[in-house]
Amino acid sequence: MRLNAYLARAGVASRRGADELIRAGRVRVNGEVAWLATYVGASDRVELDGRPLEVEPLTYVLLHKPAGVVTTARDPHGRPTVVGLVGHERRVVPVGRLDADTTGALLLTNDGPLAHRLMHPRYEVDKVYEVDVEGEPSDGVLEQLAAGVELEDGTTAPATVERIGPSSLQLTVHEGRKHQVKRMLQAVGHPVRRLHRSRYAGLTLGRLAPGEWRELTPDEAAKLRSPGSP
Repeated sequence: MRLNAYLARAGVASRRGADELIRAGRVRVNGEVAWLATYVGASDRVELDGRPLEVEPLTYVLLHKPAGVVTTARDPHGRPTVVGLVGHERRVVPVGRLDADTTGALLLTNDGPLAHRLMHPRYEVDKVYEVDVEGEPSDGVLEQLAAGVELEDGTTAPATVERIGPSSLQLTVHEGRKHQVKRMLQAVGHPVRRLHRSRYAGLTLGRLAPGEWRELTPDEAAKLRSPGSP
């Protein structure tokens, strides 16, 4: 694997931070100062400031994100973060983002390639949201949401929409645009009052209460990693 990915898996820095460590000449592979393009094999010895490193086991965490928590590792404004809430012994980072006021299923991992695949629009990973909106959307509005909504950055992809109450919808999307669901509902005249992600990449919260988290089972992790999934 690339050296920056190895350093990230070892829990010392993000990939970007790892690049800075490499540029500073602080990383050696088999006794030699490493370069950004260095690849690391299973038998190679990697050191940071003379300290040997080993990659951490791949870790997958499902969090029931509560409202008021930001989806990041650190926040300059001092708000609570999902990484701090989980407090895992390994360096896990969130896959994608949920707004501070949005609740629900959030995956955190140290598996960089999987995180990249899950966030890439090409793989069309399903995200299922329960939405409370202002007003009572008509059947025509639901059809518009399902067919695609014109936004300033283009028309959204077709979605699956179900009515679960007079002012409540279940919306399944697979794009990853910023504030997408809120923008879609705003565009059709029904601003979001509450947004909750009930399912992500096939993972559901089950009995997890807001703020609680669990490790994925080996079967769940294997399914996420398998080709063609989720």
